[in-house]
Amino acid sequence: MTGKAVGLRALVALLGGALLVTAAPGPAQVDQPGGLGLPNDVKLLAPSDPSIRKATAIVNGSIITDTDVEQRLALVLAANQGRISDDERDRLRAQVLSNLIDETLEIQEAAANKITIDKSEIDSSFARIARQFKRTPEEFAKYVREQGSSAASLKRQIEGELAWRRLLGREVEPFVSVSDEEVNQVIKRMEAAKGEPEYHVGEIYMAATPVTQNQVLANAHRIVDQVRQGGSFVAYARQYSQASTAAVGGDLGWVRAEQLPDAIANMLPQLQPGQVTDPIPVGGGYSIIALIDKRQVLTADPRDAILALKQISVTFPPNTTKEQAQPIVSAFAEGLKALQGCGSVAAFAAKVHGDVIDNDQVKIRDLPPALQPIMLALRVGEATPPFGSSEDGVRALVVCGRDDPEAASIPSFDEIQSQMADQRVNMRAQRYLRDLRRDAVIDYR
Repeated sequence: MTGKAVGLRALVALLGGALLVTAAPGPAQVDQPGGLGLPNDVKLLAPSDPSIRKATAIVNGSIITDTDVEQRLALVLAANQGRISDDERDRLRAQVLSNLIDETLEIQEAAANKITIDKSEIDSSFARIARQFKRTPEEFAKYVREQGSSAASLKRQIEGELAWRRLLGREVEPFVSVSDEEVNQVIKRMEAAKGEPEYHVGEIYMAATPVTQNQVLANAHRIVDQVRQGGSFVAYARQYSQASTAAVGGDLGWVRAEQLPDAIANMLPQLQPGQVTDPIPVGGGYSIIALIDKRQVLTADPRDAILALKQISVTFPPNTTKEQAQPIVSAFAEGLKALQGCGSVAAFAAKVHGDVIDNDQVKIRDLPPALQPIMLALRVGEATPPFGSSEDGVRALVVCGRDDPEAASIPSFDEIQSQMADQRVNMRAQRYLRDLRRDAVIDYR
């Protein structure tokens, strides 16, 4: 996905502990994936202690310091708003080191191919990220320091991402092609699928080998638990996912079930927007899928209607109990039923000592899920029931206008061709990085 905002690179789980395997006299060796011929009764000759992690490494001569690890870890913790247990923090530290190793390998490979990233490009990307946080570069650098990291650490990530993408653009993308016939077949399938379900999907893909799959699966389950407890799926995708979509928070965009592996496709109809799956075994590892939204192919979605709204809000004095607020809420609800269009909102709000806020560009799908079905059923001039609490006050929304959506159109030929090419580049990029890891000389200190 070239041209996307720079994100944090994918993390690879580390296998801890030293072991040596010997064939015992009894059980025979079995056929293992990859033809390793390992015996069934592996005997450890040294303890495997998952709490022991090397803090630094030398990657083909490039040093990763403990400070590098801690500053990058601070970015991960900030992205997850500190909702990380001590055990999870220890695992993250090891995975951050692995992330830095990948990043170092990518920068080294780019340099070997005479690719360097100019400082002005890095500064420009840093400034763009700062704008996303509504800060100047100087303010954002200060904010990053307050989180325990540094602007230099984030700029190193930016350099690694830009270098890797430029390398792929030179060494991989020119050798990836998508024929006109392939694109036309996709267009035909989309036309035939009109009205079928389509899903907006987020993915965290974690590669696993026969040796690491147990640990990777355990890490994947921990990620699912954290996300279901309120952690940011986007942040975890940026830190953990080994797909090219990691840079955009794992966002796969809108896809149909048949475009995805069967194991994932079978899960999608069972999900509601906002839900996350357990880890799903897929080729070469595990995927965690988040359903962001769903719709029907090439069919107008009523939730894309844009509303003009007036919000009426009523607040209560501090320490007002639910019982004390109830008569006011009941009167508010009865008054809303008798409301005669948006022209009477101001007078009604004054009567109930409420405030009015106007917004004429609200898409139904952007409202809280509990309100969406209510808004779909309302006609212009009608109001929702009151919602809120005695602590935060109660509100109601009045529909003052509605612009219904038009049916979606098939993506252009070029858009489909670009998406298919991106998918193929992503597959080759994963193999490229795997080969770099395999050939690297890494000395853990």
